[in-house]
Amino acid sequence: MWSVIQEKFKNHPAQEKVIRLLLERGFQINEKGRVVSGKIEIAHTQIAHEIGVDRRVVDSTCETILEDERLMQIFRKVRTIPFLRDVAPQLGLGVIIIMPDNAARKGLLGNIATAVAEHGISIRQAVSDDPIISENPRLTIITDSKVSGELVNTLTKTKGVQSVTVY
Repeated sequence: MWSVIQEKFKNHPAQEKVIRLLLERGFQINEKGRVVSGKIEIAHTQIAHEIGVDRRVVDSTCETILEDERLMQIFRKVRTIPFLRDVAPQLGLGVIIIMPDNAARKGLLGNIATAVAEHGISIRQAVSDDPIISENPRLTIITDSKVSGELVNTLTKTKGVQSVTVY
C-alpha cells in the first residue's frame, strides 16, 4: 500500500504529509472529498494547521485520492481504533512501550507476547506503529494488570528490543 501512495505523491511532499496524517489518525475521505472520522467531518483548515500546510494542499490531496480508485478504496475503509495507552493507568491497566532496534524485524511482537503470557499477564491491546509511516515506530502493549520488574528485565533481554518503558 505504502509504495502506491509514495509513487502517487513522490513529487508532492506537502500532500504526502497530509496522507501520513490521514493514515496515522485513521481518517477517511468521503464521496464529497471531505476528511471524516465515521460521519464526523473534520475541517481541512484544522488538518492543514496541524501539519503546517495550506488548506488547499488538503483539498487537492483529497481530490487526488478520489480520482484514484485504489487510493479511494484505502481511504474509504481505513478506521480509527480506541487507543488505551493514555487512559490505561486510570483503568487499572498496565502499559509497556517497546522501542525496537529494527522495527521491520520479524517476530518481535510474538516474542513480546510470549514473554508477557509467561509472566501470567493478559494482553488487552497491542498497537504496533507502521515503520514506514511513523518516524519512531514503537510497540505498545496494554496489559490487564501492572507490569512487574521481572517482566521488564525479561523484555529488555529480548532480541530486537532497544528499550522498554512501563507505566
